[in-house]
Amino acid sequence: MDGVPRVPEQRRPGSSSEEPAALRFSVLGPVRAWRGDEPLSTGSPQQRALLAALLLREGRTATAAELIDALWGTEPPSQALAAVRTYASRLRKVLDPGVLVSESGGYAVRAPHEGALDLLVAQDLAAEAEKARGAADLCHAREVLNRALGLWDGEALAGVPGPYAEAQRVRLEEWRLSLLESRLDMDLELGCHAEAVSELTALTAAHPLRERLRELLMLALYRSGRQAEALAVYADTRRLLAEELGVDPRPDLRELQQRILQADPALAEPSAPVAEPAVVPVRPAQLPATVPDFTGRTSFVAELSEVLASAEGRVMAVSALAGIGGVGKTTLAVHVAHQARSAFPDGQLYVDLQGAGARAAEPETVLGSFLRALGTADSAIPDSLEERAALYRSVLDGRRVLVLLDNAKDAAQVRPLLPGTEGCAALVTSRVRMVDLAGAHLVDLDVMSPDEALSLFTKIVGEERVASEREAALDVVAACGFLPLAIRIAASRLAARRTWTVSVLAAKLADERRRLDELQAGDLAVKATFELGYGQLEPAQARAFRLLGLADGPDMSLAAAAAVLDLPAEETEDLLEALVDTSLLESAAPGRYRFHDLVRLYARACAERDEQPPSEREAAMSRLLDFYLANAVKVYALERPGDRTVTHLEQSRYSGKEFADASDALDWLHAEAEPLLACVQQSLKPSTLRRAIDLLLATIDLAESGAGSRRYERTAMAARDAAAVQGDAHAEMRARITLAQALSQAGRFEEAEREARRADSLNGAATDPWTSSTAPNQLGIIAICRSLYADAEGYFIRAIDAFRADENKPGEASAVCNLSRTLASMGRSARAVELAQQGIKIYDDLGLSVRLANARYASGIVLTQAGRLPEALEQLEKALHIFTESRQRLWEGTTHFRIAQVHLAAHRPTQAAQHAEQALGIGCIGGDWMRANALTLLGKALDALGQPDRARACWRDALGIYDTAGSSEAAEVRGLLSPLAAA
Repeated sequence: MDGVPRVPEQRRPGSSSEEPAALRFSVLGPVRAWRGDEPLSTGSPQQRALLAALLLREGRTATAAELIDALWGTEPPSQALAAVRTYASRLRKVLDPGVLVSESGGYAVRAPHEGALDLLVAQDLAAEAEKARGAADLCHAREVLNRALGLWDGEALAGVPGPYAEAQRVRLEEWRLSLLESRLDMDLELGCHAEAVSELTALTAAHPLRERLRELLMLALYRSGRQAEALAVYADTRRLLAEELGVDPRPDLRELQQRILQADPALAEPSAPVAEPAVVPVRPAQLPATVPDFTGRTSFVAELSEVLASAEGRVMAVSALAGIGGVGKTTLAVHVAHQARSAFPDGQLYVDLQGAGARAAEPETVLGSFLRALGTADSAIPDSLEERAALYRSVLDGRRVLVLLDNAKDAAQVRPLLPGTEGCAALVTSRVRMVDLAGAHLVDLDVMSPDEALSLFTKIVGEERVASEREAALDVVAACGFLPLAIRIAASRLAARRTWTVSVLAAKLADERRRLDELQAGDLAVKATFELGYGQLEPAQARAFRLLGLADGPDMSLAAAAAVLDLPAEETEDLLEALVDTSLLESAAPGRYRFHDLVRLYARACAERDEQPPSEREAAMSRLLDFYLANAVKVYALERPGDRTVTHLEQSRYSGKEFADASDALDWLHAEAEPLLACVQQSLKPSTLRRAIDLLLATIDLAESGAGSRRYERTAMAARDAAAVQGDAHAEMRARITLAQALSQAGRFEEAEREARRADSLNGAATDPWTSSTAPNQLGIIAICRSLYADAEGYFIRAIDAFRADENKPGEASAVCNLSRTLASMGRSARAVELAQQGIKIYDDLGLSVRLANARYASGIVLTQAGRLPEALEQLEKALHIFTESRQRLWEGTTHFRIAQVHLAAHRPTQAAQHAEQALGIGCIGGDWMRANALTLLGKALDALGQPDRARACWRDALGIYDTAGSSEAAEVRGLLSPLAAA
């Protein structure tokens, strides 16, 4: 690209097949050489300076005088020429033959192969990124630029002496920063503003006068909802430029400040214009009329129009599938056919093949109709299918005709009806995906996007009625599952009833048991559309359809479906794929399946009507619960070897999946999070309550990792309420403790304490070993967060005794680590450090990973409070590595906050600010309370970096959170703000 810096004499040498391809060099860091993976000795600093000077000329010869000047400048030693020759001789012995050559009284390095020098690779990658960006392929450009930046290994030409190396270092650093700015700019264009804030905070601290970095930081903060901080960055920049250089910020920066002040909508998110599809004149023939309110489907219209327009010279059949009836296959096909009509001047044929009905149209009957439409006399139409198909193709020879075959049953019905000559095309719609239709361009039609659905609803109902009740209108189209037929029926009902409001219709559709009955108008009915597909299923397929529809989750794995159906995986897969082929089920991903919302409701109605005996419905859901419980217990045990909790859980009929390792187990847990929690919520009835709550208990990692925290919390509340209503004290106290853990991790400590205390009181005389130990441990954690250290100490001593009584070593280690933090906060540092090490040893002996990270995290806090900062940083960085590897995002963010504390205590504000930004970007255990802690710390780091305006913005945000929560930390933040306010 134009901005790539090169030394004046650079050129790329030709590659030679005779020279070794394994030799490579680096200058973007220390000057080094390798042969394959073997590092080569590049000698003394002056010898490396000679090698660098030759490498940066990219094969051109450097004279002895030029090399002497490069190494020593204007004051070379008396034996400079001899030294250069010695260095060259030594390098020649290290390198492959023919790489370092002597010519014309000078030297040159001939690169043995393309890509042998990291600088050239970086330049090629930068050029590729610029080209991709010019082509609007930002994702590829960003990825390539990241690869280029990744070639730097610290400071370019690190440790290389001489004026030439110093000049090249400055040049290469400036280039690196410009590439970094380009990549960050693309980050923002791609919507990665939250992730960019942390990196930009550190970069602006390291390069305070670089205005482009400041501009990018302002934009990233604004798009992250941090307007006050964005404006504070501008204030800091203006003050710094005035103090250091006596100048004002550049116009682009001032303009950005004004746009932020005005909340310019164009700043909020990057946007790219979408090209409108070309409009093709519509000419009617045999085609049905297109609907006047056709809406959306822009990409499908463009795709199908392009295929039909290319029909000249070949025959093309298109099968447009939606997966379910009512998705708008016919509407789309007719619309596209009208747009393509001018490309087929010899006519357009249309037939409804009745493929979804009980009696599909016979191909010979259709061919007779087509031949008559093409001008063939009745007396000339033969009787047999084969003869009619042959005559049909003969009549079409030399003509350009479009054939729309609507609602086809299968490929066998379609094949005789396809034109056989070039210039013609067939457009086919079907509920079956016609993978066996040779040469077909297959298109899967999905439901509408929310915007398209609302637009269709508005066109039918009227802009005025919808505009006044937009939220209710969104509820209506969502209840319709964004299915065009359902939206059209709902909108038509509303349009015909002027006394109804949109809210009235939304309320009617909110009742799932009545929804399908509400979605019918005249001869249109969603239920009737689904009934056509259901009626064609084989008995085993129909049973699978009914039972799988009982589960609430967004999708279902093949293994879970096999549990529901109580069948082997292979047989289950055959049934599910058959349902996919009939468009009653969707393939969400390999091995995962899902229903459209309305199809699920229909499947449940079929289960209530047709499933015999009715107890099979409950049995199917019980099998699904057992499946999830067995696997969740396996994940829990793998994550926590030696934890006795699994021995106190309800038993399952399944043995559970054999996971390859902890990572495989976590993959399963996160993939199943939504359907698993949905299963818990569906199973809160007396017969399955305890198993459901134990499943919730065993999947606490979903709350800790942040992956499903909100849904997990809602499910835990539902479990608590169900257990209380049913009077099951055992289930209730487990649900309350589980809920208390989730609430603590969200920073809602008062609510968490109420739940944990209630569970503790319900447990009474140690009726449940799990509650006896977990309840006081959780109460102690809450007490730490509320600075009630004496209370915390008592709780943890209780917890340690209970865990030991249960022989639960991991639980004991957890309570010991928590006690160490308590004692450190009470000033008993020596004992605190001793306990922290004891907890680490227990986890280490058990071979635990994530729990060991928790112990190292606790140790890091204790060591920080003891003033042993290097040791604290070591423990926290080890914890961070484990949390990151284990995908514990909230713990990862929380550990960044603790590392920031260590850096700030060690007077390293730049690193402190960077880690605090990481904590804010990722999120922390402790919710808003911990976010406020991170903002307070970030403000202190920014203040130390000379950015008081931005520091105040952070503290004001923190104070708002503390005041809302009634947290005692508010007093400290007011103290931080007061002297600045007075100044």
